[in-house]
Amino acid sequence: MAYWLFKTEPETFSIDDLKSASQQRTFWEGIRNYQARNFLRDRVQIGDQVFIYHSSCKIPAIVGIAVVVKAAETDPHQFDMNSDYYDAKATHEAPRWVGVTIQYQQHLTPITLAEIKANNAITELALKKANRLSIMPVTDSEWQLLIASR
Repeated sequence: MAYWLFKTEPETFSIDDLKSASQQRTFWEGIRNYQARNFLRDRVQIGDQVFIYHSSCKIPAIVGIAVVVKAAETDPHQFDMNSDYYDAKATHEAPRWVGVTIQYQQHLTPITLAEIKANNAITELALKKANRLSIMPVTDSEWQLLIASR
């Protein structure tokens, strides 16, 4: 099992939206960064644990946990001309983008970006390095450290 952090803007899709979704599951679509796509396609597996991180909001923070319940599949939104995630270069024969299905596990007392940056024991998490990736790995030790802080 691996650990991940998935960023989302809470005005678009929040931890509360995930909790209230059908079967508390959602297909994590709209990833349009190649490094994040490669993580989803090549490394994220069923059973992996995911921190849900609210970004682009008043207080950016880890707000909950989800689990991956379905491995990478083609993101159908890349073919929908009416979607914000449409990609004119993607074809059904050669899709460019994937997503995974995650299921809600629990809310957390928010772990703010300020707290994460102030914690000297957290050295590997790309979030701490002002990384703009929407999907990033979390080491086992840093996952445990962050969970223990709550």
